[in-house]
Amino acid sequence: MNKSFARKAGITAVLLFLPLSSLWADGSGLSDVIAGLDTFWVLMAAFMVFFMQAGFGMVEAGFIRAKNTTNILTKNFLDFCMASLGYFAFGYALMFGTGNGFMGTSGWFLAGAESAADVPLFAFWLFQAAFCGAAATIVAGGMAERMKFQAYLIYSFLISAFIYPIVGHWVWGGGWLAGLGFNDFAGSGVVHTTGGIAALIGTIMLKPREGKYRPDGSVKMIAGHNIPLASLGVFILWFGWFGFNPGSTLSVGDGNLIARIAINTNLAAAAGGVTAMITIWRISGKPDLSMALNGALAGLVAVTAPCAFIDPWAAIVIGLVGGILVVLAAVLLDKLKIDDPVGAFPVHGVNGIWGTISIGIFGKAALGLPNDGLIYGGGFSQLGVQLLGIAAIIAFVLITMGGIFKLIDLTIGLRVTRDEENLGLDIGEHGLESYTGFQIIE
Repeated sequence: MNKSFARKAGITAVLLFLPLSSLWADGSGLSDVIAGLDTFWVLMAAFMVFFMQAGFGMVEAGFIRAKNTTNILTKNFLDFCMASLGYFAFGYALMFGTGNGFMGTSGWFLAGAESAADVPLFAFWLFQAAFCGAAATIVAGGMAERMKFQAYLIYSFLISAFIYPIVGHWVWGGGWLAGLGFNDFAGSGVVHTTGGIAALIGTIMLKPREGKYRPDGSVKMIAGHNIPLASLGVFILWFGWFGFNPGSTLSVGDGNLIARIAINTNLAAAAGGVTAMITIWRISGKPDLSMALNGALAGLVAVTAPCAFIDPWAAIVIGLVGGILVVLAAVLLDKLKIDDPVGAFPVHGVNGIWGTISIGIFGKAALGLPNDGLIYGGGFSQLGVQLLGIAAIIAFVLITMGGIFKLIDLTIGLRVTRDEENLGLDIGEHGLESYTGFQIIE
């Protein structure tokens, strides 16, 4: 480096720094910079959570048959469209508007609405809308390959505009559960249990796919058509979860907190993938990749609620348990003849419940909880509140979504005809194929 270049670089640095130093002299400029960084952080996290829609789409498409790929991707795509519109019109007001312990009652269409965080309203809204879309799209996988597209659109709007926001208000909007000390940092209960329970009740009402269970009760394996696609989807989701969980800090102010959430997120996913693979290996004799993938997702779902309140070793334990639970739940559903093609309930419902409860076991008051968890001598105080909260969420979603699905079934119907199902929903519902020009052997 010659002296002339070094001199010019030094002068440039001083000139650039002088305006900043004058701004920071009285502290006002520094606060503006911090506010800008917080806004940027929340928006980047929102973009990552939005990209999780692609992950959900790839997982769901990979785990079903080729003849229904366009249908499931269309549902996934329209989920975010319906969620964005429904959450803009009604959802945000119900979730974060001033009101009562049950729901907000102000801020419809964002008119007069305020941000519930120290970032601009629009940034906070986008972050929360991305969460809303994630909750809605969970159900697509559980009801895949036989639900009418029109019926799905109605469901998607209603859960986004009304059901999910009310649950969110209870926990994050100053509702009655928040008042009791219930905690769910990033949404194991609010997002994943809501979506998972909705998937379960919808799947039960929709009944199994044609040929899934033989007359003698045995299970006929209906393999997904593209495991590489599903694998890509899980990697996208894993990546997006680093926006989902750390982004829920809504601020860059506490680097230690963000880093702890990130490592807990990663460790739980890794542990869940390993134990799910080992569990299915012992049951079936083969290390099934599809189960390992769902195990990683199970770990991610489970750690979403406690990620800010636990040490890394606890994240591993939570993920280990999640990986076992997802396999056992999938086996149980088949025994009960409940056909969940992608494992929506085992991944999101079962592990959403487990993750929410785990706060009361492994959480630490020193990390932000009202009470220590069970293993730290806190007794059943926090655990009891977590159990009450998750029971309330389950009951509310079962009743409301059960009623919505029943009403849809009585009017336009939930399920396509048998001929449409056998031909494939790509042709029957959309009039096109995902793999035109290829002969796909089912």
